[in-house]
Parts: sequence; structure tokens; C-alpha cells
Amino acid sequence: MFSENATGIELLLFKNAIDKQPFQIITLDPLVNNTFNFWHIFVEKLTPGYFYAYRVDGPTDVGNGHRFNKKKVLIDPYSRAVTNYLYDRRSAIDDSDNVEKSMRSIIVSDENYDWEKDKPLNRPINQTIIYEMHVGAFTKSPSSNCRFPGTFDAIIEKIPYLKELGVTAVELMPVFEFDEKNVLRKMPDGTHLRDFWGYNTLSFFAPHSGYCFSPLEGRHVKEFRDMVKALHKAGIEVILDVVFSHTGESSHDGPTINLKGLDNSIYYYLVDDDKQYYMDYSGCGNTLNCNHPIVQKFIIDCLEYWVEQMHVDGFRFDEASILSRGEDGAPLKHPPVIWQIELSEKLSNTKIIAEAWDAAGLYQVGYFPGYRFGEWNGLYRDQVRRFLRGDTGLANVVANRIAGSADIYQNTGRLPINSVNFITSHDGFTLNDLVSYKEKHNELNGEENHDGINENFSDNYGVEGASEDPNINEFRNRMIKNFATILMLSRGVPMILYGDEIKRTQQGNNNAYCQDNEISWFDWQQADKEKQMFRFFSRLISFRKKHSSLCEKHFFSGKINERGLADISWHGVKLNSPGWDNPQCKVLSFTMGGLNEEQDIHAIINMDDRDLEFELPPVPTRKWYKAIDTSDSSPGDILENDKEVYLPDQEKFYAKSKSIFVLVSK
Repeated sequence: MFSENATGIELLLFKNAIDKQPFQIITLDPLVNNTFNFWHIFVEKLTPGYFYAYRVDGPTDVGNGHRFNKKKVLIDPYSRAVTNYLYDRRSAIDDSDNVEKSMRSIIVSDENYDWEKDKPLNRPINQTIIYEMHVGAFTKSPSSNCRFPGTFDAIIEKIPYLKELGVTAVELMPVFEFDEKNVLRKMPDGTHLRDFWGYNTLSFFAPHSGYCFSPLEGRHVKEFRDMVKALHKAGIEVILDVVFSHTGESSHDGPTINLKGLDNSIYYYLVDDDKQYYMDYSGCGNTLNCNHPIVQKFIIDCLEYWVEQMHVDGFRFDEASILSRGEDGAPLKHPPVIWQIELSEKLSNTKIIAEAWDAAGLYQVGYFPGYRFGEWNGLYRDQVRRFLRGDTGLANVVANRIAGSADIYQNTGRLPINSVNFITSHDGFTLNDLVSYKEKHNELNGEENHDGINENFSDNYGVEGASEDPNINEFRNRMIKNFATILMLSRGVPMILYGDEIKRTQQGNNNAYCQDNEISWFDWQQADKEKQMFRFFSRLISFRKKHSSLCEKHFFSGKINERGLADISWHGVKLNSPGWDNPQCKVLSFTMGGLNEEQDIHAIINMDDRDLEFELPPVPTRKWYKAIDTSDSSPGDILENDKEVYLPDQEKFYAKSKSIFVLVSK
């Protein structure tokens, strides 16, 4: 372990997770066990299955950033697994000796696991369809009927569902060890709100023990690998949402778990004139000093471990702009850690996605350092939401979003595959709530509804929340289909939030980070109830996979096919007359000319309050057939292959208001 300022380290060994005292303590000699600030020890006959921890001594001088406390028991930052069986958060904060209430690292062997020739799938990013989900929430509901709800094992049981939906990758919200015992606040009814999402990592190499069905046996690594291997057998990649922006040790009054007690001034940004306090670029109490050489190495070691030893296919970096900050906190032109990730040969086939902003106002969408990084395209989310809601004058910007956001990415040498397109994510409304609520309703979070973003670009279409009115519900269904359709028609990498395909609701809560209950859980009875919506999403994904023009990784070039159609052409109600300069425009249509024998696609987006007649482009030697009609009910809303509806009038199409129609040529 690296510690520049420690004066002494003790290694504590435990035989079992439940042992309150170590059976052996080994004191490291600074003259023997310390080489250039790396502390090291080899212990003979110490085999997998034992538990261990450290005490680290050094100066207690918080004004200069040193928080050494030899009473505190620390886990190894490189732990492959940890147990929190005895852990009590309060004892990690106060000044007591917490050996009987501490976390423990577990010695785990990376060998002898039968991968059955498994390896990362390396699916091309332009063919990827991401499904963002929370491991616990996906199966924790009793309705899941899983053997071990809320675990990696339970994900395996639900693979048939994911295959039927058709997604190609799951993006798992944080699965590294986090403090699930952290009580954020106590509610008036006596319930305790805890960290549910896990964006406060404590151990970056360790699968979260709360997602394991046998955490006391040290099987964390095996259970995670079993899940990855099973998903890969089903053709589904695994992308991890990783949080290197900050840690769960929080601010000056937070717990001491590992980095804070190991060498606080090295690992974190501290306030220059009073180093007892932390620079909080993350909005979560502290910020990792990511471009310090030791922290750089830690991050790269971690990513390469998860790829090489755990076979994951990619990473999404939370608040990734923090990784671009230098040791003084200022953004760097060529941040070392980001370019190490970009250029690592071991990560060369790994998908890397950035949330290209942080809580301190740094916003880098379109120019995040490193050319290979995909980016969560927040502009796509907001502008598509506004256009489909009926906001005017957005036809031109939405056309840019559909075409891969060339206005954001092309001038910097990037491609449509740098844009991760999404309407909803864990952070904000679900898709059902986006069309059911005008305002957020986060009262159950205990923060007086002050948390969560205020501007959601949403609408309730008649009544706030759930409705018994069949007309309102039918219209909301139509709007959900509209959002899903435009997402799947757009160049870039589409991402779906778990449960949107079955109208999962969080009851208007747009920040459910502390809701380990039905608000966040996937309701599998709802999946049975919403089979028609599920069918629409599944068929829509299949439609995207069938048409390579939707998945092309390059920008449109104007290439003309043998029928005289450009790879894309833009229209309004009249051909070649999009309403770019019309401030009242609420419509957009476009034609994608298929190459070779592929079908041409013509899409009509009518967000006007009126039914309108749209001109259709001629397709020599072919006819137009209707494939998708979001105004219709199932199965007419999306038709099976070879069952599309022939359009006898090939010159005009009468489009209902607030609907999207997709035609294909045959």
C-alpha cells in the first residue's frame, strides 16, 4: 500500500467474518517493510478465505490534511472482497477503537474459476442498445419470485426477459462495495432512509456484498463472474457505472474507511488555506485527486482488473469531468488519467462512456478529453423532451439530435457513436412519470422536495399522477411510444432505463436515491400487466437492429441510392421544406435512403395539436408500407416483419396529432 506520510502500519488477521478480534497482528517495520513509501509484507500460509485489515499511524494534523488515527481499522483499497457484517458507521466516525465494529478485507483467489472460454463480447458500439438498471431494484420485489432477490444471482434468472426485450448490454448502476448501512435520515414514521443507489464507493475492486447471496463466505468474485458469464452466453454485455469522482468517506465529518486513514492529503482535494476541509467538486462531500500519479495508477489498475479478471465489457464514468481536473482542481487540456484510459491496450476494446459534467459547473459534452469516450448526451434528452411535449421552434435542433448530433461532435473529429442518446436515466423521472407529472414529488426523500432537478420538461396531460381516465391513459401510452420511437430512430447509442418498457413509476419521485422499496423496485406483476407496451419496445428494438441505416457509426454524407434517395433528407408537411425557420413549427419528417437492397425509411413526427397531411417522397420501383403508428393500439402500433400495411395513396399521408409514423419501402 502507498502512504507517503504514514509512520507505522499494523496488519490484522482474522479467521472468520464474525471474529471481533484478530488472531494475529503483524507490525510492519518502516526500515524493512517500506520502500519508497510503498508498505509491503509477505505472510506465509495466509490463504484465500482469511480476513484482514490495517491500522495506520501517522501525524494527526487536520489543518495540514493529515487524518491518521491508529485506532481506526482500515480495509485494503485493493480488496477483492469485503465484509461489513460487524461494521458500524458511527464507530468509523468517532474517535473510538473500532476493531470490533469495522469492515474487513477478504483474501480471494483470482485463480481456478472456470470461465468456460468466456471473454468480453466486443460488440461494435454502433450495434449496442443499453439497458440501465439497478442490480437490487431489478429483482428485489417479492413479485420477482427469484431465489435470492436483489442479487447478482437473481439477474441470471431474469436473462430470458432481457433477451426477449432485445437489449444488447446492461449498464449496472454501481456494483462496487458501498455503505448500505449509512442512514441518511430518519423519517417521522420511524423508517430509515439509506443510500440505495450506491454512488458512494468504499472499495473499488470489490463486488458489493449486498448483492451477494453468501457474503460471509467470500464468494463475491465468483457470484459476480457467474452473472457476467451467464449474460455473455445470452449475448448481453456488461457495462459498469463507476464512480471515481469521490468516495463514501464523505467530508471532514465522514467515516474513515481506507483512503482517508491511509493518506488523506494524497487521495483527496483539500481546501488550500484550511486542509481539514475538502474541495467538493462532486457535490458528495469530497473529490478524488484523480490525476495524482498514485490515484491515476489506482484507477487504471481497477479498470484493467474488472476487464481482465471479471470480463466486463465497458464502463460509464459518473461525473467524469472530475477526471479532467489537475492536482490544483483546474481542468487540464490533456488530463493524464483520461488519456491513460483512452490509450490503455488492455482497455482498447472496452466501451467507455462519460457523464461529461460535474457538480462544480464543468460541462464537457462534445469535447470531453479523449476521442473514444461516448458521452451521455444531455442535450438530446432535454430537446427531445421539449419537442415531443409540444414546445415550438425546435425542429432544427431535434433533427440534429436524430442525425447523431453533428453540431456537437463533428467539428471535434468525433462520430455519432460518441453520443449516448437517452430520454430517461436513473437520475430523473421514469418515462411513465415523464408523461404523468408536471412537477417532481420527492417528499418521501425527507428533504422537503428540494432535492432533484426542478425542470423536467414533462407534462401530465390532464391530471397529476395516476389517472382512471381511459382517454388520458391512452394518450400517455401514445407519448411513451413516441419517445421510444424517436430514440430508436436516432443515430448514436440508445439507452433505455429499466422498467420504461412496462411503464414503471416512481410516483413522481425524480431522485429516488434513498428509496429501497416499491418506489424503485421493478414490479414484475406490472410486467405481466403491460405486455402490450413491452411488445412495442421489443419490436422497436428489433426494427432498429434490422435497419443498418439507423445504426451507422458515421454521420450522414448525402450519398444517393439507386432510387434517387439521399441517405437522409428533411421535410415538414411538404417535401424538402422543414420548418427550420418557423418559430411555431411542431412537426418534422425525414427520409433515410437504404443502401443496396435495404428498405428505405420515412418517418413523420407530428407533435402539432392538429391532424395534418404530409407529402410522401416517391420511391421508384417500390411502394410505401406503414410499419409503426404510435396512435394505434397493439398490435397495430408496430407491425411484424412482412405484415406492414400497404399505403394505396403514395403521395400523401394523413397523420394524427401527437403521433409518430414510420413507413418502409418494399
